Amino acid sequence: MGKKDKNKKKGKGAEKTAMKTDKKLAAKQKKLIAKLGEDDIETIVAKYETKDTKSTDLTETLCAPPSARVNFSICSHPDKEEIFMYGGEFYDGQKTTVYGDFFNFNVSKNEWKILKASICPAPRSGHQMISVSTDGGQIWLFGGEYASPSQLQFYHYKDLWVYRIAKKQWEKINALNGPSARSGHRMVVSKKKLFVFGGFHDNNTSYRYFNDLFAFSLENYTWTKIEPTGTGPAPRSGCCMIACPDGKLLIWGGYSKSSVKKEIDRGVTHADMFSLTTSDDGKSFKWTSIKPGGKKPAPRSGMSATITANGKVYAFGGVMDTEEDEEDVQGLFSNEIHTLDPASHTWRTLEVSNKKSKASKSKTTPTEGADEVVPEKQVVYDDGIFTMSVGGSSKAAPKESIENESVDLGRPSPRMNSGIVGCKGNLYIYGGCYESGSRQYTLSDFYSLDLHKLDQWKILIANSLTGSEWLGSDSEDSSSDDDGDDDDDDDSDDGEDDDSEEDSTTDMDTD
Repeated sequence: MGKKDKNKKKGKGAEKTAMKTDKKLAAKQKKLIAKLGEDDIETIVAKYETKDTKSTDLTETLCAPPSARVNFSICSHPDKEEIFMYGGEFYDGQKTTVYGDFFNFNVSKNEWKILKASICPAPRSGHQMISVSTDGGQIWLFGGEYASPSQLQFYHYKDLWVYRIAKKQWEKINALNGPSARSGHRMVVSKKKLFVFGGFHDNNTSYRYFNDLFAFSLENYTWTKIEPTGTGPAPRSGCCMIACPDGKLLIWGGYSKSSVKKEIDRGVTHADMFSLTTSDDGKSFKWTSIKPGGKKPAPRSGMSATITANGKVYAFGGVMDTEEDEEDVQGLFSNEIHTLDPASHTWRTLEVSNKKSKASKSKTTPTEGADEVVPEKQVVYDDGIFTMSVGGSSKAAPKESIENESVDLGRPSPRMNSGIVGCKGNLYIYGGCYESGSRQYTLSDFYSLDLHKLDQWKILIANSLTGSEWLGSDSEDSSSDDDGDDDDDDDSDDGEDDDSEEDSTTDMDTD
Protein backbone atom coordinates (compact mmCIF):
# COMPACT_ATOMS: atom_id res chain seq x y z
CA MET A 1 0.00 0.00 0.00
CA GLY A 2 2.83 2.32 0.90
CA LYS A 3 4.54 1.73 -2.45
CA LYS A 4 1.37 2.57 -4.38
CA ASP A 5 0.93 5.81 -2.46
CA LYS A 6 4.57 6.69 -3.08
CA ASN A 7 4.25 6.13 -6.82
CA LYS A 8 1.09 8.19 -6.90
CA LYS A 9 2.88 11.13 -5.29
CA LYS A 10 5.67 10.85 -7.85
CA GLY A 11 3.09 11.00 -10.63
CA LYS A 12 1.58 14.16 -9.20
CA GLY A 13 5.03 15.69 -8.87
CA ALA A 14 5.82 14.96 -12.51
CA GLU A 15 2.51 16.51 -13.55
CA LYS A 16 3.27 19.66 -11.60
CA THR A 17 6.74 19.90 -13.14
CA ALA A 18 5.29 19.54 -16.64
CA MET A 19 2.71 22.22 -15.91
CA LYS A 20 5.39 24.60 -14.63
CA THR A 21 7.50 23.95 -17.75
CA ASP A 22 4.53 24.65 -20.01
CA LYS A 23 3.81 27.88 -18.15
CA LYS A 24 7.43 29.00 -18.51
CA LEU A 25 7.41 28.24 -22.23
CA ALA A 26 4.11 30.09 -22.65
CA ALA A 27 5.47 33.12 -20.79
CA LYS A 28 8.65 33.10 -22.89
CA GLN A 29 6.61 32.84 -26.08
CA LYS A 30 4.36 35.69 -24.97
CA LYS A 31 7.40 37.94 -24.49
CA LEU A 32 8.71 37.10 -27.98
CA ILE A 33 5.30 37.84 -29.51
CA ALA A 34 5.14 41.17 -27.69
CA LYS A 35 8.66 42.02 -28.88
CA LEU A 36 7.59 41.35 -32.47
CA GLY A 37 4.50 43.48 -32.08
CA GLU A 38 2.39 40.60 -33.37
CA ASP A 39 -1.30 40.43 -32.46
CA ASP A 40 -2.60 37.55 -30.37
CA ILE A 41 -3.59 34.64 -32.60
CA GLU A 42 -7.20 34.79 -31.44
CA THR A 43 -7.35 38.45 -32.52
CA ILE A 44 -5.83 37.65 -35.92
CA VAL A 45 -8.27 34.82 -36.64
CA ALA A 46 -11.30 36.73 -35.30
CA LYS A 47 -11.18 39.18 -38.21
CA TYR A 48 -12.17 36.33 -40.54
CA GLU A 49 -15.16 35.24 -38.49
CA THR A 50 -18.71 36.15 -39.46
CA LYS A 51 -22.18 35.49 -38.09
CA ASP A 52 -23.48 34.64 -41.55
CA THR A 53 -23.14 31.06 -42.77
CA LYS A 54 -23.82 31.42 -46.51
CA SER A 55 -22.19 33.47 -49.24
CA THR A 56 -24.41 35.21 -51.79
CA ASP A 57 -21.88 37.31 -53.66
CA LEU A 58 -19.29 34.99 -55.18
CA THR A 59 -17.34 36.37 -58.12
CA GLU A 60 -15.10 34.61 -60.66
CA THR A 61 -12.18 36.47 -62.21
CA LEU A 62 -9.51 35.30 -64.64
CA CYS A 63 -6.14 35.42 -62.92
CA ALA A 64 -2.53 34.32 -62.99
CA PRO A 65 -1.75 30.84 -61.60
CA PRO A 66 -1.51 30.47 -57.81
CA SER A 67 1.68 31.60 -56.10
CA ALA A 68 4.17 29.14 -54.63
CA ARG A 69 2.69 27.24 -51.70
CA VAL A 70 2.63 24.02 -49.69
CA ASN A 71 0.05 22.27 -47.51
CA PHE A 72 -2.87 23.48 -49.63
CA SER A 73 -5.84 21.32 -50.64
CA ILE A 74 -6.73 20.27 -54.17
CA CYS A 75 -9.54 18.28 -55.77
CA SER A 76 -11.16 17.81 -59.18
CA HIS A 77 -14.67 18.67 -60.27
CA PRO A 78 -16.73 15.47 -59.95
CA ASP A 79 -18.06 15.71 -63.51
CA LYS A 80 -16.05 18.26 -65.49
CA GLU A 81 -12.44 18.89 -66.52
CA GLU A 82 -11.82 21.37 -63.74
CA ILE A 83 -9.55 21.44 -60.69
CA PHE A 84 -10.07 23.42 -57.47
CA MET A 85 -7.39 24.58 -55.04
CA TYR A 86 -7.75 26.24 -51.63
CA GLY A 87 -5.33 27.89 -49.19
CA GLY A 88 -1.83 26.76 -48.26
CA GLU A 89 1.22 28.53 -46.87
CA PHE A 90 4.52 30.08 -47.87
CA TYR A 91 7.65 30.63 -45.74
CA ASP A 92 10.44 32.92 -46.89
CA GLY A 93 12.88 32.23 -44.05
CA GLN A 94 11.55 35.02 -41.84
CA LYS A 95 7.80 35.17 -42.22
CA THR A 96 4.96 32.73 -42.85
CA THR A 97 2.04 33.74 -45.03
CA VAL A 98 -1.15 31.67 -44.90
CA TYR A 99 -3.51 31.90 -47.86
CA GLY A 100 -7.28 31.94 -48.06
CA ASP A 101 -7.60 32.11 -51.84
CA PHE A 102 -9.79 29.72 -53.82
CA PHE A 103 -8.84 28.85 -57.40
CA ASN A 104 -10.45 27.04 -60.30
CA PHE A 105 -8.37 25.63 -63.18
CA ASN A 106 -10.17 24.84 -66.44
CA VAL A 107 -8.17 22.03 -68.04
CA SER A 108 -9.42 22.39 -71.62
CA LYS A 109 -9.02 26.18 -71.65
CA ASN A 110 -5.80 26.13 -69.61
CA GLU A 111 -7.01 29.11 -67.60
CA TRP A 112 -7.14 30.00 -63.92
CA LYS A 113 -9.91 31.83 -62.10
CA ILE A 114 -9.98 33.12 -58.54
CA LEU A 115 -13.31 32.68 -56.75
CA LYS A 116 -14.08 35.28 -54.08
CA ALA A 117 -16.96 35.54 -51.61
CA SER A 118 -17.54 37.55 -48.45
CA ILE A 119 -18.49 34.36 -46.59
CA CYS A 120 -15.91 31.57 -47.02
CA PRO A 121 -13.41 29.52 -44.99
CA ALA A 122 -10.68 31.52 -43.24
CA PRO A 123 -7.08 31.32 -44.52
CA ARG A 124 -5.52 27.99 -43.55
CA SER A 125 -3.11 25.21 -44.40
CA GLY A 126 -2.98 21.51 -43.55
CA HIS A 127 -6.74 21.15 -44.17
CA GLN A 128 -8.57 18.63 -46.35
CA MET A 129 -10.94 19.11 -49.29
CA ILE A 130 -12.88 16.58 -51.38
CA SER A 131 -15.62 16.73 -54.04
CA VAL A 132 -18.87 14.81 -54.58
CA SER A 133 -21.42 14.83 -57.42
CA THR A 134 -24.47 15.71 -55.31
CA ASP A 135 -26.65 18.59 -56.58
CA GLY A 136 -24.41 19.58 -59.47
CA GLY A 137 -21.23 19.14 -57.45
CA GLN A 138 -20.15 19.91 -53.90
CA ILE A 139 -16.72 20.54 -52.37
CA TRP A 140 -16.32 19.74 -48.67
CA LEU A 141 -13.54 21.28 -46.55
CA PHE A 142 -12.59 20.49 -42.96
CA GLY A 143 -10.04 21.69 -40.39
CA GLY A 144 -6.52 22.99 -40.90
CA GLU A 145 -4.48 25.61 -39.13
CA TYR A 146 -3.47 29.25 -39.23
CA ALA A 147 0.14 30.11 -38.35
CA SER A 148 1.07 33.64 -37.33
CA PRO A 149 3.80 35.34 -39.41
CA SER A 150 6.43 34.51 -36.76
CA GLN A 151 5.25 30.87 -36.46
CA LEU A 152 5.15 31.44 -32.70
CA GLN A 153 1.37 31.07 -32.65
CA PHE A 154 -0.94 28.48 -34.20
CA TYR A 155 -4.71 28.29 -34.40
CA HIS A 156 -6.30 24.98 -35.38
CA TYR A 157 -9.73 24.82 -36.98
CA LYS A 158 -12.56 22.31 -36.55
CA ASP A 159 -15.04 23.93 -38.91
CA LEU A 160 -16.78 22.15 -41.79
CA TRP A 161 -17.66 23.95 -45.03
CA VAL A 162 -19.38 23.03 -48.28
CA TYR A 163 -19.01 24.85 -51.60
CA ARG A 164 -22.02 24.27 -53.82
CA ILE A 165 -20.57 24.42 -57.31
CA ALA A 166 -23.82 24.96 -59.23
CA LYS A 167 -24.95 27.75 -56.89
CA LYS A 168 -21.42 29.19 -56.54
CA GLN A 169 -21.99 29.43 -52.81
CA TRP A 170 -20.00 28.64 -49.67
CA GLU A 171 -21.88 27.44 -46.59
CA LYS A 172 -20.59 26.73 -43.09
CA ILE A 173 -22.13 23.57 -41.61
CA ASN A 174 -22.69 23.78 -37.87
CA ALA A 175 -22.91 20.13 -36.83
CA LEU A 176 -22.15 18.94 -33.28
CA ASN A 177 -19.88 16.12 -32.03
CA GLY A 178 -17.31 16.36 -34.81
CA PRO A 179 -13.51 15.97 -34.61
CA SER A 180 -11.54 18.33 -32.39
CA ALA A 181 -9.52 21.17 -33.92
CA ARG A 182 -6.59 19.79 -35.92
CA SER A 183 -4.47 19.88 -39.04
CA GLY A 184 -2.55 17.24 -40.96
CA HIS A 185 -5.56 14.91 -40.84
CA ARG A 186 -6.95 13.04 -43.82
CA MET A 187 -10.49 13.02 -45.24
CA VAL A 188 -12.14 10.82 -47.90
CA VAL A 189 -15.70 10.15 -49.05
CA SER A 190 -17.28 6.70 -49.18
CA LYS A 191 -20.90 5.52 -49.22
CA LYS A 192 -22.32 9.03 -48.73
CA LYS A 193 -20.10 9.72 -45.72
CA LEU A 194 -17.03 11.84 -45.11
CA PHE A 195 -14.40 10.00 -43.06
CA VAL A 196 -11.84 12.03 -41.09
CA PHE A 197 -8.81 10.33 -39.54
CA GLY A 198 -5.80 11.45 -37.48
CA GLY A 199 -3.94 14.75 -37.59
CA PHE A 200 -2.34 16.77 -34.84
CA HIS A 201 -2.71 19.85 -32.65
CA ASP A 202 0.28 22.02 -31.73
CA ASN A 203 0.33 25.31 -29.84
CA ASN A 204 4.15 25.64 -29.81
CA THR A 205 4.39 24.66 -26.14
CA SER A 206 2.76 21.22 -26.41
CA TYR A 207 1.46 18.93 -29.13
CA ARG A 208 -0.79 15.93 -29.60
CA TYR A 209 -1.26 13.43 -32.44
CA PHE A 210 -4.58 11.72 -33.13
CA ASN A 211 -5.76 8.36 -34.42
CA ASP A 212 -9.48 8.86 -33.91
CA LEU A 213 -11.97 8.33 -36.72
CA PHE A 214 -15.15 10.28 -37.46
CA ALA A 215 -17.86 9.98 -40.11
CA PHE A 216 -20.09 12.79 -41.37
CA SER A 217 -23.33 11.80 -43.10
CA LEU A 218 -23.90 13.68 -46.35
CA GLU A 219 -27.58 12.78 -46.05
CA ASN A 220 -28.53 14.03 -42.58
CA TYR A 221 -25.49 16.28 -41.85
CA THR A 222 -24.50 14.63 -38.55
CA TRP A 223 -21.14 13.57 -37.12
CA THR A 224 -20.52 10.13 -35.60
CA LYS A 225 -17.37 8.97 -33.84
CA ILE A 226 -16.41 5.55 -35.20
CA GLU A 227 -15.05 2.93 -32.78
CA PRO A 228 -13.74 0.08 -34.96
CA THR A 229 -12.79 -3.31 -33.63
CA GLY A 230 -9.27 -4.62 -34.18
CA THR A 231 -5.96 -2.82 -33.79
CA GLY A 232 -5.73 0.28 -35.94
CA PRO A 233 -3.04 2.84 -36.81
CA ALA A 234 -1.11 4.58 -34.06
CA PRO A 235 -1.63 8.37 -33.77
CA ARG A 236 -0.16 10.23 -36.76
CA SER A 237 -0.60 13.07 -39.20
CA GLY A 238 0.18 13.44 -42.88
CA CYS A 239 -0.62 9.81 -43.70
CA CYS A 240 -2.14 8.58 -46.97
CA MET A 241 -5.84 7.65 -46.90
CA ILE A 242 -7.80 6.26 -49.83
CA ALA A 243 -11.44 5.26 -50.30
CA CYS A 244 -11.43 2.12 -52.47
CA PRO A 245 -14.13 1.21 -55.01
CA ASP A 246 -15.24 -1.76 -52.88
CA GLY A 247 -16.02 0.50 -49.92
CA LYS A 248 -12.99 -0.20 -47.73
CA LEU A 249 -10.58 2.52 -46.62
CA LEU A 250 -6.79 2.17 -46.79
CA ILE A 251 -4.41 4.12 -44.54
CA TRP A 252 -0.63 3.95 -44.63
CA GLY A 253 2.42 5.95 -43.64
CA GLY A 254 2.36 9.26 -41.82
CA TYR A 255 4.42 11.03 -39.21
CA SER A 256 4.41 11.64 -35.47
CA LYS A 257 6.90 12.73 -32.85
CA SER A 258 7.54 12.26 -29.18
CA SER A 259 9.86 13.71 -26.56
CA VAL A 260 13.14 11.84 -25.98
CA LYS A 261 14.55 14.28 -23.45
CA LYS A 262 14.22 17.90 -22.40
CA GLU A 263 13.61 20.15 -25.44
CA ILE A 264 14.42 17.33 -27.88
CA ASP A 265 11.77 15.47 -29.87
CA ARG A 266 12.23 12.46 -32.10
CA GLY A 267 10.14 12.06 -35.23
CA VAL A 268 8.71 8.73 -36.34
CA THR A 269 7.99 7.96 -39.99
CA HIS A 270 5.33 5.27 -40.12
CA ALA A 271 5.49 2.57 -42.78
CA ASP A 272 2.52 0.38 -41.80
CA MET A 273 -0.73 -0.07 -43.71
CA PHE A 274 -4.27 -0.71 -42.44
CA SER A 275 -7.63 -1.51 -43.98
CA LEU A 276 -10.95 -0.33 -42.54
CA THR A 277 -13.90 -2.47 -43.57
CA THR A 278 -17.62 -1.94 -42.91
CA SER A 279 -20.29 -4.48 -42.11
CA ASP A 280 -23.10 -5.02 -44.61
CA ASP A 281 -25.50 -2.95 -42.53
CA GLY A 282 -22.93 -0.12 -42.28
CA LYS A 283 -23.09 -0.03 -38.49
CA SER A 284 -19.82 -1.68 -37.48
CA PHE A 285 -16.21 -1.20 -38.60
CA LYS A 286 -13.03 -3.22 -38.31
CA TRP A 287 -9.31 -2.40 -38.60
CA THR A 288 -7.06 -4.98 -40.24
CA SER A 289 -3.28 -4.77 -40.58
CA ILE A 290 -2.12 -5.16 -44.20
CA LYS A 291 1.22 -6.39 -45.51
CA PRO A 292 1.40 -5.05 -49.07
CA GLY A 293 3.42 -6.81 -51.75
CA GLY A 294 5.40 -5.68 -54.76
CA LYS A 295 7.99 -2.94 -54.86
CA LYS A 296 7.05 -0.94 -51.78
CA PRO A 297 8.10 2.71 -51.37
CA ALA A 298 10.72 3.26 -48.68
CA PRO A 299 9.31 4.76 -45.45
CA ARG A 300 8.78 8.47 -46.03
CA SER A 301 6.74 11.43 -44.85
CA GLY A 302 4.95 14.05 -46.92
CA MET A 303 3.96 11.63 -49.68
CA SER A 304 0.87 12.70 -51.64
CA ALA A 305 -1.63 10.12 -52.90
CA THR A 306 -4.86 9.93 -54.87
CA ILE A 307 -7.09 7.28 -56.41
CA THR A 308 -8.25 7.85 -59.98
CA ALA A 309 -11.15 6.66 -62.12
CA ASN A 310 -9.15 3.63 -63.30
CA GLY A 311 -9.22 2.30 -59.73
CA LYS A 312 -5.47 2.68 -59.17
CA VAL A 313 -3.75 4.62 -56.41
CA TYR A 314 -0.93 6.99 -57.36
CA ALA A 315 1.53 8.18 -54.70
CA PHE A 316 4.19 10.81 -55.32
CA GLY A 317 7.22 12.32 -53.60
CA GLY A 318 7.92 12.57 -49.88
CA VAL A 319 11.05 12.62 -47.76
CA MET A 320 12.85 10.02 -45.67
CA ASP A 321 15.46 10.54 -42.97
CA THR A 322 19.00 9.64 -44.04
CA GLU A 323 20.93 10.79 -40.97
CA GLU A 324 19.65 11.06 -37.46
CA ASP A 325 20.84 11.64 -33.94
CA GLU A 326 18.97 13.29 -31.12
CA GLU A 327 19.41 16.76 -32.55
CA ASP A 328 20.05 16.39 -36.29
CA VAL A 329 17.90 14.94 -39.04
CA GLN A 330 18.54 15.28 -42.76
CA GLY A 331 16.10 14.28 -45.45
CA LEU A 332 16.32 12.59 -48.83
CA PHE A 333 13.51 13.90 -51.05
CA SER A 334 11.84 11.79 -53.70
CA ASN A 335 10.12 12.41 -57.03
CA GLU A 336 9.13 8.82 -57.70
CA ILE A 337 5.61 7.83 -58.68
CA HIS A 338 4.35 4.62 -57.09
CA THR A 339 1.10 2.85 -57.92
CA LEU A 340 -0.93 0.62 -55.63
CA ASP A 341 -3.57 -1.92 -56.63
CA PRO A 342 -6.09 -1.47 -53.78
CA ALA A 343 -7.58 -4.92 -54.36
CA SER A 344 -4.36 -6.96 -54.11
CA HIS A 345 -2.41 -4.38 -52.04
CA THR A 346 0.46 -4.64 -54.52
CA TRP A 347 2.91 -1.79 -55.13
CA ARG A 348 4.96 -1.03 -58.23
CA THR A 349 7.07 1.90 -59.38
CA LEU A 350 5.61 3.79 -62.33
CA GLU A 351 8.08 4.40 -65.15
CA VAL A 352 7.44 7.39 -67.41
CA SER A 353 9.40 7.32 -70.65
CA ASN A 354 9.85 11.11 -70.94
CA LYS A 355 10.59 10.90 -74.65
CA LYS A 356 11.35 14.61 -74.95
CA SER A 357 13.06 14.97 -71.60
CA LYS A 358 16.62 16.23 -71.34
CA ALA A 359 17.07 14.48 -68.04
CA SER A 360 20.29 12.53 -67.77
CA LYS A 361 20.25 8.94 -66.61
CA SER A 362 22.19 8.22 -63.46
CA LYS A 363 23.42 5.09 -61.81
CA THR A 364 21.46 3.78 -58.90
CA THR A 365 22.40 2.06 -55.71
CA PRO A 366 20.09 0.13 -53.41
CA THR A 367 18.98 1.68 -50.14
CA GLU A 368 19.62 -0.55 -47.17
CA GLY A 369 16.42 -2.14 -45.91
CA ALA A 370 14.28 -0.68 -48.71
CA ASP A 371 12.65 -2.11 -51.81
CA GLU A 372 13.62 0.81 -54.03
CA VAL A 373 16.68 2.47 -55.46
CA VAL A 374 18.01 5.91 -54.62
CA PRO A 375 19.48 8.02 -57.44
CA GLU A 376 22.95 9.47 -57.18
CA LYS A 377 23.15 13.20 -56.73
CA GLN A 378 21.78 15.34 -59.55
CA VAL A 379 21.91 19.11 -59.84
CA VAL A 380 18.38 20.33 -60.52
CA TYR A 381 18.91 24.05 -60.06
CA ASP A 382 21.98 26.28 -60.38
CA ASP A 383 21.88 30.08 -60.45
CA GLY A 384 25.68 30.43 -60.35
CA ILE A 385 25.62 31.06 -56.60
CA PHE A 386 23.44 28.40 -55.03
CA THR A 387 23.09 24.86 -56.33
CA MET A 388 20.20 22.57 -55.40
CA SER A 389 21.00 18.87 -55.65
CA VAL A 390 18.78 15.85 -55.12
CA GLY A 391 19.41 12.19 -54.40
CA GLY A 392 22.52 10.50 -53.14
CA SER A 393 23.81 10.24 -49.61
CA SER A 394 23.47 13.37 -47.53
CA LYS A 395 26.81 12.52 -45.94
CA ALA A 396 28.57 12.50 -49.27
CA ALA A 397 27.05 15.68 -50.68
CA PRO A 398 27.43 19.14 -49.12
CA LYS A 399 24.23 21.11 -48.60
CA GLU A 400 25.60 23.99 -50.67
CA SER A 401 28.08 23.92 -53.50
CA ILE A 402 28.98 25.79 -56.67
CA GLU A 403 28.68 23.60 -59.73
CA ASN A 404 28.41 24.47 -63.41
CA GLU A 405 26.30 21.53 -64.53
CA SER A 406 22.50 21.67 -64.37
CA VAL A 407 19.98 18.97 -65.26
CA ASP A 408 16.50 19.49 -66.67
CA LEU A 409 14.57 16.59 -65.14
CA GLY A 410 11.63 16.97 -67.53
CA ARG A 411 9.30 15.93 -64.70
CA PRO A 412 8.41 17.11 -61.19
CA SER A 413 11.53 17.56 -59.08
CA PRO A 414 11.82 15.89 -55.64
CA ARG A 415 9.49 17.43 -53.04
CA MET A 416 7.08 16.79 -50.21
CA ASN A 417 3.49 17.83 -49.46
CA SER A 418 2.62 18.60 -53.06
CA GLY A 419 -0.91 18.52 -54.42
CA ILE A 420 -1.88 15.45 -56.48
CA VAL A 421 -5.21 14.87 -58.19
CA GLY A 422 -6.70 12.82 -61.01
CA CYS A 423 -8.97 14.43 -63.59
CA LYS A 424 -10.43 12.79 -66.72
CA GLY A 425 -7.63 10.29 -67.36
CA ASN A 426 -4.78 12.59 -66.35
CA LEU A 427 -2.71 12.93 -63.18
CA TYR A 428 -1.85 16.45 -61.99
CA ILE A 429 0.85 17.53 -59.55
CA TYR A 430 1.22 21.06 -58.19
CA GLY A 431 3.63 22.79 -55.80
CA GLY A 432 5.01 21.45 -52.53
CA CYS A 433 8.39 22.16 -50.99
CA TYR A 434 11.99 21.00 -50.93
CA GLU A 435 14.60 21.65 -48.22
CA SER A 436 18.36 21.99 -48.38
CA GLY A 437 19.97 22.64 -45.02
CA SER A 438 17.75 25.21 -43.33
CA ARG A 439 16.68 26.70 -46.66
CA GLN A 440 13.21 25.87 -47.96
CA TYR A 441 12.14 26.05 -51.58
CA THR A 442 8.37 26.42 -51.95
CA LEU A 443 7.26 25.50 -55.47
CA SER A 444 4.59 26.73 -57.89
CA ASP A 445 5.15 24.40 -60.84
CA PHE A 446 2.35 22.34 -62.37
CA TYR A 447 2.52 19.07 -64.33
CA SER A 448 0.14 16.62 -65.96
CA LEU A 449 0.58 13.00 -67.02
CA ASP A 450 -1.66 11.09 -69.43
CA LEU A 451 -2.37 7.85 -67.55
CA HIS A 452 -3.20 6.02 -70.77
CA LYS A 453 0.05 6.80 -72.60
CA LEU A 454 2.52 7.33 -69.72
CA ASP A 455 4.93 8.67 -72.35
CA GLN A 456 6.00 11.99 -70.81
CA TRP A 457 5.16 14.67 -68.28
CA LYS A 458 3.51 17.78 -69.67
CA ILE A 459 4.79 20.97 -68.08
CA LEU A 460 1.85 23.33 -67.52
CA ILE A 461 3.81 25.74 -65.32
CA ALA A 462 7.60 25.50 -65.32
CA ASN A 463 9.68 25.07 -62.17
CA SER A 464 10.30 28.51 -60.67
CA LEU A 465 12.93 28.16 -57.97
CA THR A 466 14.17 31.68 -58.73
CA GLY A 467 10.70 33.13 -58.27
CA SER A 468 10.87 33.58 -54.50
CA GLU A 469 13.57 35.21 -52.42
CA TRP A 470 14.91 33.41 -49.35
CA LEU A 471 15.29 35.87 -46.48
CA GLY A 472 16.47 33.42 -43.83
CA SER A 473 19.96 32.12 -43.15
CA ASP A 474 21.26 29.11 -45.08
CA SER A 475 23.02 27.91 -41.93
CA GLU A 476 21.66 24.98 -39.94
CA ASP A 477 22.60 26.81 -36.74
CA SER A 478 20.78 30.05 -37.48
CA SER A 479 17.75 29.48 -35.26
CA SER A 480 17.69 31.02 -31.80
CA ASP A 481 15.38 32.66 -29.33
CA ASP A 482 16.49 36.02 -30.65
CA ASP A 483 14.22 35.74 -33.67
CA GLY A 484 12.26 38.53 -32.09
CA ASP A 485 14.52 40.97 -33.94
CA ASP A 486 12.26 40.45 -36.92
CA ASP A 487 9.72 43.25 -36.72
CA ASP A 488 7.42 42.14 -39.52
CA ASP A 489 3.80 42.92 -38.81
CA ASP A 490 0.91 40.64 -39.53
CA ASP A 491 -0.08 40.33 -43.16
CA SER A 492 -3.82 40.28 -43.50
CA ASP A 493 -3.42 38.04 -46.55
CA ASP A 494 -2.27 35.43 -44.40
CA GLY A 495 1.33 28.30 -43.12
CA GLU A 496 0.99 22.86 -42.35
CA ASP A 497 -0.55 21.98 -42.19
CA ASP A 498 -0.86 23.42 -41.30
CA ASP A 499 0.14 22.47 -41.39
CA SER A 500 2.78 24.17 -40.47
CA GLU A 501 2.17 20.13 -41.43
CA GLU A 502 4.82 18.37 -42.37
CA ASP A 503 8.30 19.40 -42.94
CA SER A 504 11.07 16.93 -43.49
CA THR A 505 12.88 17.90 -40.36
CA THR A 506 10.50 20.26 -38.62
CA ASP A 507 6.88 20.61 -39.80
CA MET A 508 6.47 17.26 -41.51
CA ASP A 509 3.18 16.83 -39.76
CA THR A 510 0.75 18.37 -42.08
CA ASP A 511 0.41 17.72 -45.57
